[in-house]
Amino acid sequence: MKFLFTLPLALCTAQVMAAAPSAAPFPLSGTWTLQAADQLHPDGTRTSDYGDAPRGLLIVDADGRYSLQIFSSERKPFASANKSEASASEFKSAVMGSSTHFGRISIDAAKGTLTFAIEGASFPNWEGARQERPYTLAGDVLSYQVPARSNGRTPVSVWRKLR
Repeated sequence: MKFLFTLPLALCTAQVMAAAPSAAPFPLSGTWTLQAADQLHPDGTRTSDYGDAPRGLLIVDADGRYSLQIFSSERKPFASANKSEASASEFKSAVMGSSTHFGRISIDAAKGTLTFAIEGASFPNWEGARQERPYTLAGDVLSYQVPARSNGRTPVSVWRKLR
């Protein structure tokens, strides 16, 4: 008779333990909105990289999978409602006015770096790349520097956590 009461209790305990998360969520998990997308010049000055009011969203799940989008505030609509009829200059503006990628993100707090393991990107050359970037996290503000461009300017992205 004792067995009949012990077995259901053991099964319930096992189910609760299996449902409990095995590790803490990834420290950057959540939804982030873009606050700034600037360029840091070699002389220390900063200018906007995606217009005066860039828009963007960074979503990171509890396992470190992410999706990131940045769009220039100055992108113009195509003349045609059919994307396949766009001109070369319209395509260039759309591509140069956006940066999107997804994959996995990891952090090394001791080194002060985050690494994007990029699986897919609007710039195909980034696909399969690992990009390590210095970062700071102060409260709900995340800031990191992208590797310097050939012109010596370093892109800087600043994100604010929404939730």
